Amino acid sequence: MEYQAKELFAKHDVSVTLGIVANTPDEAKAAAEQLGVVVVKAQVQAGGRGKAGGVKLAKTPDEAKAHAEAILGMEIKGLTVNRVLIAPAADIAEEYYFGYLLDRSNRNYLCIASVEGGVEIEEVAKTNPDAVHKISIDPLTGVDEAKAREIVAEAEFPEVLVEQAVVFAQRLWDVFVKEDATLVEVNPLARLADDTLEALDGKVSLDDNAEFRHGDHAVFEDKEAADPLEAKAKAKGLNYVKLDGAVGVIGNGAGLVMSTLDVVAYAGEAHGGVKPANFLDIGGGASAQVMADGLDVILNDSQVKSVFVNVFGGITSCDAVANGIVGALELLGDSASKPLVVRLDGNAVEEGRRILAAANHPLVTLAETMDGGADRAAELANK
Repeated sequence: MEYQAKELFAKHDVSVTLGIVANTPDEAKAAAEQLGVVVVKAQVQAGGRGKAGGVKLAKTPDEAKAHAEAILGMEIKGLTVNRVLIAPAADIAEEYYFGYLLDRSNRNYLCIASVEGGVEIEEVAKTNPDAVHKISIDPLTGVDEAKAREIVAEAEFPEVLVEQAVVFAQRLWDVFVKEDATLVEVNPLARLADDTLEALDGKVSLDDNAEFRHGDHAVFEDKEAADPLEAKAKAKGLNYVKLDGAVGVIGNGAGLVMSTLDVVAYAGEAHGGVKPANFLDIGGGASAQVMADGLDVILNDSQVKSVFVNVFGGITSCDAVANGIVGALELLGDSASKPLVVRLDGNAVEEGRRILAAANHPLVTLAETMDGGADRAAELANK
């Protein structure tokens, strides 16, 4: 969220004013009494807050309280506002845009800078593409002083701000690299009336793969906004993403699971438009406990009407997967109440199918092929 991004900025000496976070209208009023004229800003992990009515100027503490009452509880892009940032109002002369991001297509980093900030950069790019400057950054050298001067010159910052902008570019780069971010964005980067630069807003996306290096990043997770099933899956170490369909999907390997989603969606067209309900990759190991954890998450999704388990036996053989499914159903007991379609292929597939057939569980249907399994799962979900 913005207030958290600003905390990261301050940690790396980026010019920023933190403000005060308020969870209630009374707290907002108290903050305004301390700060004077303020801006009440909704705190959610989404852009477009101003357009949604989530950013309001308050000249008095009572105004701040009234704005907070209106903003707290509102929804912005599907996210509920549970806190607001009370930020001192700034005397803004001009607004700029500045950001660093991963450039996946070119396998390096990219700086995007524009002296026409304050609005969505995508809109500026459409209406005045020449005003948006994209500067490629070599990951091996990063943004030293020379590169920072190149960026500032290409973005055409006013002469009076050049030295500040060079320092700003380097310090924001520190945020990007040292915090393992995939995106660091400041919009607006404000030129104040006294010709100083300040980050008036902040957006930071952190790389989950670097969590092991940043124990302090755990506080940034918005647990109130998190889907409870996704939170439950994360706690169990599962790679799970909730979707909005009716067929639960379990597979081993992200590529296979992605393919399974496509096959289920295609098969569902013949069964009332049924769609997949989730992405769930159980990885290389499919023990009874891992399978039980996966099924527990999926079966607790009220939208799920059937489950398609699609596993290719490689490192983990199909007989181990089959034993995992049988064991999982025993562990879950009566909480397993929705039909499962299981398709196994690969290493020890015949033994895996024999184990499932011998178990003869009333909820389990064996499928010979991926297409056939997807079709049966979609048919069962439609019933």
